[in-house]
Amino acid sequence: MEKLVDSRGSACPGPITDLSKAYRNSQVGDIIVLWATDQGVKADAQAWAKRTGNEILEMKEEPDKIVIKIRINKR
Repeated sequence: MEKLVDSRGSACPGPITDLSKAYRNSQVGDIIVLWATDQGVKADAQAWAKRTGNEILEMKEEPDKIVIKIRINKR
């Protein structure tokens, strides 16, 4: 299942807090798509994925947001 987490306009640590909340309600195999505008989210998401054992599938910048796709590999 794909879950969208819209954290646009939220400053650090908001996007990672929102990601963590979505993670708690996800299952192995789910994809979380995080939208954010805070540039710090790129490094924070990489650190979060490494710490939790999950996988960043995509990280790209669009004109109005940063889009990060994360596959849940561990619960």
